[in-house]
This record gives sequence, structure tokens and C-alpha cells, in this order.
Amino acid sequence: MNDASLDGFLDQRLRLRQSAAGHRAGTDAVLLAGATPEEQQGLILDIGAGAGAVGLMAALRAPGSSVGLVEIDAEACAMARDNVAANDLSARVAVYEADVLAAKSRRAAGLIDESAALILTNPPFHEARKVRVTPDAAKARAHVASAPLAEWVRASLALLAPGGTFVMIHRADALAECLAAVTGRIGGVSIEPIHTRADAPAARILLRGVKGSKAPLSILKAIVV
Repeated sequence: MNDASLDGFLDQRLRLRQSAAGHRAGTDAVLLAGATPEEQQGLILDIGAGAGAVGLMAALRAPGSSVGLVEIDAEACAMARDNVAANDLSARVAVYEADVLAAKSRRAAGLIDESAALILTNPPFHEARKVRVTPDAAKARAHVASAPLAEWVRASLALLAPGGTFVMIHRADALAECLAAVTGRIGGVSIEPIHTRADAPAARILLRGVKGSKAPLSILKAIVV
């Protein structure tokens, strides 16, 4: 993988090889992984894992957990497997090459419905009709949704156990779409706005919720990064 770079996360505790030209993990991945409780037990699934940044950081944050990296792109899966091995996490982290939107593909990869205690996901942020799509197929797949967000959420939640927690990072201007996608599927939803500057509008949101909860919506204190 000559077009890959080696990057450090979590004060160099995680060394991640990722594409030098395609989609690259950054602040969004760190924020999403940071939503993992340190005491988290059971299975964590990183849906749309790419080279594995979020799931591997979650594995380091929660040593009592096991982690599944779910990704459709074969090259990204190969890089994720290398990253799992390079960080000595093979005993707790597995890579699932699957189209999360297709139940048959999930089952063929070995994923089991309602098995995850925590799902972390950074779905493709953009609709093809609203953005100029890059000719790089892998980069386009990471950034441009092939289906409505509600379908991504529905498929992800099929893998979440009752009482399990769902966490998603998305664009702040997509808040209405995010809330519509989770309504009736999870409860106890909280929204955490993320700002690049204290005086700037939120650029991202972290949305959390619990499968089966009936608790009301809450807005949390903003994060400035």
C-alpha cells in the first residue's frame, strides 16, 4: 500500500495506516470514538469503519469490550486488518466486510442482529444530488450516501441489542434529517453540538440514543474543538 500514510492518534497510542489520497480519519473520528465509555463491556460495532480509526480507538478506550469494524470497501478492509494486527488488537477486534444496508450481506459476513451493546457510526454525509461527486470511487463511497440516512440508521440499529446505545456523528445542518431517521427507533436521544470556534455555528453534532428507551430528547452542552 504505497499510497498509505502512518498517522498517530490518542497521543500515539494508536498507529493507523490509512490512504494518503482517499478518505482519511481526523477530528470526527476522535470525537465519535470519545463517546465510548471507558467501562463499556460487550460488543462495539463501528459501522462504516474505513481503515478502522473509530473502532480501534474505542477498543483502546474500553479494554473490557470486543470490537467489530464493519466496512463495504475491500481495500479499506484490508488496511483495517493490517491496523488491527499492527496495534496488537487481534484478540479483541474483528473486521467484517459487508454492505450494512443489506441483511443478507451482514449475515454472510458473520454479523448477528441485536448483538451489539454499542454502535458508533460516521455515515456518508452528503447526497449525490447536492454535491459534486469525486471520481475516486472509494472516496465517493465514504462521503456520498448511496441511500437515505434513515436506511443507514435502520440497518445499523438492526445490529443493536435492546438497551444498547447508538452514537452517530453528522453535519449540524442535517439535524432535522438525523432526528427523523431515529424517531421511533431509539429513545433518550441527546444532541451534543460541536463547534470549531466558540463564536461559530455548530459544524457537527453527536447524536446518542438507547434502543427501547422512552426518555425524552435533550440538548447537551456544546463542545468546542
